[in-house]
Amino acid sequence: MKVIILGFMVLLFSIGFVSQSFAHTTVEVKPYKLEAGWGLEPPVVGIRNDFVFKITEPGDTSGQYKGVTNAFKNLEVTALFGGISKKIDINSDPKIGYYFSPVIPTKTGTYIMDLKGDINGVPIDVQIPVEDVGSTTVLDFPQTSGSSSNQDVTVLKNAISSLQREISSMKDGSENVNGGAAYNFAIFGMSIAAAAIILAIVALIKRK
Repeated sequence: MKVIILGFMVLLFSIGFVSQSFAHTTVEVKPYKLEAGWGLEPPVVGIRNDFVFKITEPGDTSGQYKGVTNAFKNLEVTALFGGISKKIDINSDPKIGYYFSPVIPTKTGTYIMDLKGDINGVPIDVQIPVEDVGSTTVLDFPQTSGSSSNQDVTVLKNAISSLQREISSMKDGSENVNGGAAYNFAIFGMSIAAAAIILAIVALIKRK
């Protein structure tokens, strides 16, 4: 039974790797298949990467495809992001049918490859979306101070709640306070704690 469970876990793990390694988009413009994606996945803002392309056509054997040489001879590619566009230069990879264009993505979000022209006389006019670019938090280690802001907020909320419970218990008389001096000292201590929490909140806001 343990062997079966282990084998199932390995299978799921390997499937995850396959889907991540081939997170490209393919469109068909007969007889060609045009695939676009990133050289490094997941793509991260500010990290050098490549737009990569794979252009194939039917091979000599039915159901098989082969790479197309000089696919971008009469085919232009424009990278689109929101309302911004940039015509990119395409380089040939040593492997037939594979092409790439170096890029450093500067914003998180969706990038689209706009292909216009022709391949061996076949008109091409398609847009191919590629995987969204993410922030550096997916690669950060150890986490930066900014990435731990949610934890800081949680800690502050817990501290405020604790302070509120203490004040409520004193008002309700559930705490045994011996003498006015002790009561005043307790209030003074809580005031300092409240001031510290406020200062921490201000520091957190400035850091953002």
